[in-house]
Amino acid sequence: MHVHVRDDDNRHSLDVDRYRAAIDAIRERVDDRLVIQVTTEACGIYSAAQQMDMVRQLKPEAVSLGLNELCPDVTAEPVAREFFSWLQTENVMAQYILYSPEEVVRFNLLREKGVIPDARPFVLYVLGRYSDDLTGDPRDLELFSAAAEKDTEWAVCCFGKSEQTAASFASAMNGHTRVGFENNLLAPDGGTATNNAALVRLAAVCNGDRPVATANDVREMFA
Repeated sequence: MHVHVRDDDNRHSLDVDRYRAAIDAIRERVDDRLVIQVTTEACGIYSAAQQMDMVRQLKPEAVSLGLNELCPDVTAEPVAREFFSWLQTENVMAQYILYSPEEVVRFNLLREKGVIPDARPFVLYVLGRYSDDLTGDPRDLELFSAAAEKDTEWAVCCFGKSEQTAASFASAMNGHTRVGFENNLLAPDGGTATNNAALVRLAAVCNGDRPVATANDVREMFA
C-alpha cells in the first residue's frame, strides 16, 4: 500500500508523526497483511536532505524513492550512496522511481558505480507523468524494458485511463503493477472507479494466470 500524508491544509507532507499515525491506523485494520510503502516525494517542497531525514527517523517497512530527486547529479552521489546503503542495512524495502528510459540508463550507471547497492533492485516505471494529457502510453514499457538490466525487478504505474492496459502489458512481460487514485480515477469503460479497491480488482484480472502476491510474498521477493 503506497501511502502519502497531508498537513492540516491538505498539502503534501513528509511529517514523521503523521506517517506514524497513518501506519498505526492501517495496521490496526489489517495487521501485517499489507506492506506499507511511504513516499519521499518532494513535490517542490522538500530537499533531498529532508527526504532522507524523514526516512531515517521513520524507518518504514518500504519506501519509494525518486531517483532524480535524491541523486540529481554527480555531486549528490556520495550522500545518496550512503543513504541507499543505510536502507539495506536497516532492511527498508526500496523502490526506485524512474520516469523515462534515459533514467533507466542512468540508474544502470549508478549501479555500476556502487551508488545503488541492491543486488536485485526494485524499480517503478512511470508512464505519462510528463505527457501533455497526463495519460501514459503502455507501449513505452518496451523502451523501459529494453534499457533495463536483466537482474532488475520492476513494476509500472500509468497515469490516466490506460492504466489497466499497462497492467496487462506488465503481466505479459513478467512485471508487476501499481494502480490507484494517485495516478488514475477511471475504469476502462471511462467511468469513474468506485474506489481504489475496484482498480486493484481489475488489475488482478489483468494478471491472467499469474498468482497475486500476498504481503509475505512481497517481503520475500523484495525485502
